[in-house]
Amino acid sequence: MAVLPNQHYLHLTRKDRRGTLVLLTLIAMICVVPFLYPLFGTSPVSKSNAFDSTLGKLQTKRSAMTDPAIPSSYGGESYKYKQPAYSYSGSNALSKAELFSFDPNTISAEGWKKLGLRDKTIATIMNYRNKGGKFREADDIKKIWGLFPDEAERLLPFVNIVNTTTALAPGPRSYSHDFSTLKKYEPRSYDPVSINDPDTSAWIALPGIGAKLSQRIINFRNKLGGFYAVEQVRETFGLPDSTFQKIKPYLREGGDIKKINLNSTTLEQLKDHPYIRYHLANALFQYRVQHGDYKAVSDIRKIMIVTEDIFNKISPYLAVE
Repeated sequence: MAVLPNQHYLHLTRKDRRGTLVLLTLIAMICVVPFLYPLFGTSPVSKSNAFDSTLGKLQTKRSAMTDPAIPSSYGGESYKYKQPAYSYSGSNALSKAELFSFDPNTISAEGWKKLGLRDKTIATIMNYRNKGGKFREADDIKKIWGLFPDEAERLLPFVNIVNTTTALAPGPRSYSHDFSTLKKYEPRSYDPVSINDPDTSAWIALPGIGAKLSQRIINFRNKLGGFYAVEQVRETFGLPDSTFQKIKPYLREGGDIKKINLNSTTLEQLKDHPYIRYHLANALFQYRVQHGDYKAVSDIRKIMIVTEDIFNKISPYLAVE
């Protein structure tokens, strides 16, 4: 039989026939499934109704538990709902509590228990007091660790803190004893001391002066060459001004002053003096080198760095020979 020229376009291969069959099967299943689903599945509406019914039962049980007036039964026995043990308002301690005036600084542990406090809170309070803690005012009880705010508010009107300062303060007293016979206090008097006295015991006898301070005063005086004024004692290293003011009334000026001859002294000797030091000593020495011997102590005023204050301070230790 002869094959028409276009006959191969209408011919399906085995593979094409299988694919077409699978496709038709899937289309048929998609069309049939909606009709079969009600026979095997639960209606969404019925599920919703079941959920609403369960939720209603739970709400009913919750209402019964939170309302003390509605009885429930377990094992055939009726009971009234009780609040949890940790709730303060429902605790046995509060139902047995007594309210009375108290001082938180002195009340005993038994007293706190009568007021309705828990053992742990009472232990905290007693430990605080044993370590020296004090309640200064009523509001201080709010700071107690473990005391709930509603507990503190309940106790506040009954807090009565005794002011120990006022309670112990001595009142006016009358004395029948005649104090006119008592000897009046007289300040101790000290022997006067010369500021150039070489004896350390004389300085130690003064108020506030010990062996160390007396030795410092004498060492400073020896470096200067002697004191020419009482106020110089104040410059001693380590001597408090308060101590100087105590001994000042007993100090007397006098004694010899060791002087430095400007025309024969060396630069080293000049700079060792506490009031002169190197800068001033060098100026004094160089003036003599450049202008010859000093004619008078007042010649040092011609040196530029020698002010009137410096002259008055060092001139008692200088001499011209």
